Amino acid sequence: MKLLLTSSGLTNQSLANAMFDLVGKKPEDIAVVVIPTAATIVTGDKSWFINDLLNLKKQNFKSIEIMDISAVDPSIWKPCFQAADVLFFEGGDTFHLMEWLNQSGLSEELPELLKTKVWVGVSAGSMVTNKTLLLNIAQSVYGEDLERTEEMPGLNFVNFYFLPHLNSPDFPNLREDFIRHACKGMTEKIFALDDQSALKVINEKVEVISEGAWFAIN
Repeated sequence: MKLLLTSSGLTNQSLANAMFDLVGKKPEDIAVVVIPTAATIVTGDKSWFINDLLNLKKQNFKSIEIMDISAVDPSIWKPCFQAADVLFFEGGDTFHLMEWLNQSGLSEELPELLKTKVWVGVSAGSMVTNKTLLLNIAQSVYGEDLERTEEMPGLNFVNFYFLPHLNSPDFPNLREDFIRHACKGMTEKIFALDDQSALKVINEKVEVISEGAWFAIN
């Protein structure tokens, strides 16, 4: 299984090159499908989503398709995903994305799809690969999902936890000292990465790709 877990997509060439390496093709031969489902429930300004798409467009891919698994039947999204080289899962609401991964049936299809496709996650699209969605961290560190009371299992594709947007001005608690305090008592490895960094994962081998800041716990 090949994954590129980012905070904000392909924000620099190092991250783009890491994706090309995972796919094993030149950009002009790569078909990308963007799954915007996590973003559809988030209200307000979505300039961040537009920026993610613009960063994709800069790479001159063979094609970029957009497919919302909460809006179309599997008979539509399944052949699209099968034809793609990269499944690009956008950011937004992590719990909403996980709910639709399960409800759509895509979570059951992913193990087979990811034998030949590369998963690229942006924020929520990276966090759903964790064992759980870390409700307590979402509430204390990100100030999100405050109405939720129950933890939700993630896809459990990786044996660590990914925390995006380190040092972001949009999340004042996303600073190293606060994160370390919030994660006190956890025994699993935790990576906190800024918007210029990513984790390149091949099976259980993890490599940090960064033009910014990151740190790991445990």
